[in-house]
Amino acid sequence: MSFSSTSSIDGLTMPSRLRGLYQAQKSDIRINLNNRRSVYTTLDKIEGVVEITASVDTSFDSIDVEFVGTSRTYVERLTTAAAISGRSEAFHQFLKLQQPRMHQHYPDDYVLKAGETYKFPFLFVVPQQLLPRVCQHKVVSDSLREAHLQLPPSFGDRDAAPKAETPDDMVPDMASIRYGVFARISKNKEHGDDIVRTTVASKARRLRVLPVTDEMPPLDVSSDDSEYTMRKERSMRKGMLKGKLGTLVMEASQPPSMRLRAHSAGEQQPAMATIMLRFDPYEENCPPPRLGSLATKLKVCTFFASNARHGYPTKQASLLDLSQGLHTEQLSLSSRCVAGVEWTRHSGNDQVRRDSACSTSSTTMGQAPEASANFKGKSYYVARVLVPINLPSTKTFVPTFHSCLVSRIYQLKFELGLHTAGLGGTVDLKVPLQVAYEAGNGDSPRRGSIASGMEMEMDDEDVGDFFESRTVHIPDAQFTGRSRIGSHAPVQDDAPPGYSFFAPQANDSRVPVF
Repeated sequence: MSFSSTSSIDGLTMPSRLRGLYQAQKSDIRINLNNRRSVYTTLDKIEGVVEITASVDTSFDSIDVEFVGTSRTYVERLTTAAAISGRSEAFHQFLKLQQPRMHQHYPDDYVLKAGETYKFPFLFVVPQQLLPRVCQHKVVSDSLREAHLQLPPSFGDRDAAPKAETPDDMVPDMASIRYGVFARISKNKEHGDDIVRTTVASKARRLRVLPVTDEMPPLDVSSDDSEYTMRKERSMRKGMLKGKLGTLVMEASQPPSMRLRAHSAGEQQPAMATIMLRFDPYEENCPPPRLGSLATKLKVCTFFASNARHGYPTKQASLLDLSQGLHTEQLSLSSRCVAGVEWTRHSGNDQVRRDSACSTSSTTMGQAPEASANFKGKSYYVARVLVPINLPSTKTFVPTFHSCLVSRIYQLKFELGLHTAGLGGTVDLKVPLQVAYEAGNGDSPRRGSIASGMEMEMDDEDVGDFFESRTVHIPDAQFTGRSRIGSHAPVQDDAPPGYSFFAPQANDSRVPVF
């Protein structure tokens, strides 16, 4: 029921007065944490007590306390065909830990007495990974399946803290991953011949989770359709309408991952990228080109989809597939002058030919890049530039991850300025960068890039949107069900998680996915 009138009585609108009367009859639920942290990571304990105080005598059939992880996405499809335009949505509950043996703390008569406070302790441990049944859709490789079963980080949860304290994790509105402790009082009611469980009262407390991640193997960027450019050649001239000077080769490899600490105050271990330069002169007396500045930029890419992805996300796939989307943001990391770089001259006899597929391998960095196509077998010049990579503290960087619906990757862009005979220009490379988290000091809360005070309680008006799917079309049978983690999970709940493909329309008959 909705009210359009804005008239007030005693300074309160009519809807707020009715809401106050309704909430006065509800039970007061408080979720208290024993060890309040701004961030929880892998194997951290989430321990506390749920306190329930009923305003009136309240009968119940069950009280549940759960640690839940959910992801939600939507994709706007803008096409010339009205029939396929609109918004497609997806909801995925990938984690659900239930506190066992709650009945031991129930009152004997299953009635919460008015004014009396009941306490229900709970203890959860942030798991290292998800169970295999969480991801049962088709995938292109076992490595992707393993990536989907890793615990994803909290992502785009802007409502978990006041706006002034919300960290900028560069996540679009179209994707979010949230964790929280959820307490619920339920009552069974007869509905025809069926017994339906209804919620009497509920409360949620959001938590921020940043799991520990291992460094992944370097990406295979040797394919022609790769989005990365690890090597580039550029022909140099002596000046406008003048002869050739030679060919400049710029080459880089994937640097080691950026290691951040989950519980430390913005602490990071800077990565070091190595850029190798080679100049093959057109004539023996041609000197190497004059270099200008080297700019380093970071491209933050967020991929999201409204159905389960079968492969690793790519920019091309996000453009061709209406169920996928991509959001990017670019940050400037550093700019330094490299005009004084030291060139080393080598003779053609020193040249070591390497397979092009291995030319950007981390094991070959520091060696002279492979010769250009214009190399005549005489002398050439080689230079090496070391570039430290530091992430800005004004942003929040979640680890690189791939889940069934959401992915986050990072790309480094190196732009080398050239100055030769008054001619400008740049040579640029695109290199993958992995961001990973390692366990830190669990007693010190994380500040800086991860804002403190990230827990937030929600009344049951907001709980449904956080923990449950909206009403949607009935999805395909292969995507229905709910995943539940724990040995106590009923057999009928062992189905894979649900994905919904289309948003509800005005004339739809609506049913919940779960």
